[in-house]
Amino acid sequence: QVQLVESGGGSVQAGGSLRLSCQAYGYTDSIYCMCWFRQVPGKEREGVAAINSDGTTTYADSMKGRFTISQDTAKNTLYLQMNSLKPEDTAMYYCAADFFCAVVPGTSPDERDFRYYGQGTQVTVSS
Repeated sequence: QVQLVESGGGSVQAGGSLRLSCQAYGYTDSIYCMCWFRQVPGKEREGVAAINSDGTTTYADSMKGRFTISQDTAKNTLYLQMNSLKPEDTAMYYCAADFFCAVVPGTSPDERDFRYYGQGTQVTVSS
């Protein structure tokens, strides 16, 4: 089992930045992939970025160049640096993890590949 706790959300103006964090607990040594998803009420969950234990990353097209996913394996912590935020980035952001998954550069993360999710942290971007 893996428990995930997100933090770092908040309210910012368009053009601003936020850094989200996700602390992992439990069987962290077995985690191979971690990912950020986001969801707006009434819409499907959307993959944002993913990273595996080798450091391979992938991003959804709309986040490329603005968002950066990274991890500190010693601290069992996943990060998402979000720059040049837009009102359409407003969503609940979720951290996810799994033991058996793949991170394929150029593809958007797929929620079907991840079993463990945190409770989410809200990001609100005002114009």
